[in-house]
Amino acid sequence: MASLRVTFLGPAASFSHQQAAINSFDKSASLFPSLSFADAFSAVQNNTADYAVIPFENSTNGSVVQTLDLLADRQGLYKDVTVCGEYFLTVHHCLVSGKLLSPTDFTSITKLYTHPQAWGQCELFLCRYFRGKERQDVSSTSKAADIVSKDTSGQTAAIASKLAAEHYGAFVLQENIEDEEDNTTRFLILRNIQLARSGDISANLSNVATSGSDTRKTLISFTIEHSSPGALADALSVFKTHGLNLTSINSRPSLLRPWQYIFFIECEHVSTAKDPSAIHDTLEELKKICTSYRDLGTWTDGLVSPDLA
Repeated sequence: MASLRVTFLGPAASFSHQQAAINSFDKSASLFPSLSFADAFSAVQNNTADYAVIPFENSTNGSVVQTLDLLADRQGLYKDVTVCGEYFLTVHHCLVSGKLLSPTDFTSITKLYTHPQAWGQCELFLCRYFRGKERQDVSSTSKAADIVSKDTSGQTAAIASKLAAEHYGAFVLQENIEDEEDNTTRFLILRNIQLARSGDISANLSNVATSGSDTRKTLISFTIEHSSPGALADALSVFKTHGLNLTSINSRPSLLRPWQYIFFIECEHVSTAKDPSAIHDTLEELKKICTSYRDLGTWTDGLVSPDLA
């Protein structure tokens, strides 16, 4: 039996790689990096990966907009990509550099690199030591570590993990620089729903690490007619009618017209024989209220994880 092909937001030693992908699948899985969020979605859509592990939100800095925009799929590029699992990871950031500096003297550093999500997770540290310094967004924290490892001038540094620093030969200047010690990122596990239905994927969700919880989560996106008073309230009331507890609400611009949005609703429900009917009936009712909607997947609640126990 061929091993599972699992892609993660890379390069190697990213948080997506070192914990989320490794811990979510057994050792027989073949892991490979995608250099962008879009590349990971495309790999699942085009069947060059069976699964993708993608950051979705952080407990300190909120939703990852790159993931939301790809789930919005405004151009219809990822119509078969669906969520099938989640993984929670406690994230500890380090300040790393290509030159060993004093842990209290960072005056030579003029430019910082990291993934956009990490800035907000380390704002207190950044305000204390790097107010007014240049910040450069890069595709991942591991990419940031890779970049600064090649600069021995002491003028650049990155926010990345300790493992990423070790992997790329950079120096850890200070550990645990995140604002909150329980700083946690939730990762979504994606697969191609058409291939899963046809059985072309050799393994199913039993191969993915779960918490053993009976609680299920479902993610649904929809758009409404913004000019209709109460349209959003009417759509949200459907979830209550069918006993679905809302756990997350997000929105992104629809790009159809300015100030119109795609809404993302995550809801939880106890795993029973009534579940499929509740979700089905909810979608059928949303069809009458919304201008468009999409079921983005159902999975087992992963909140009770080793990192949070």
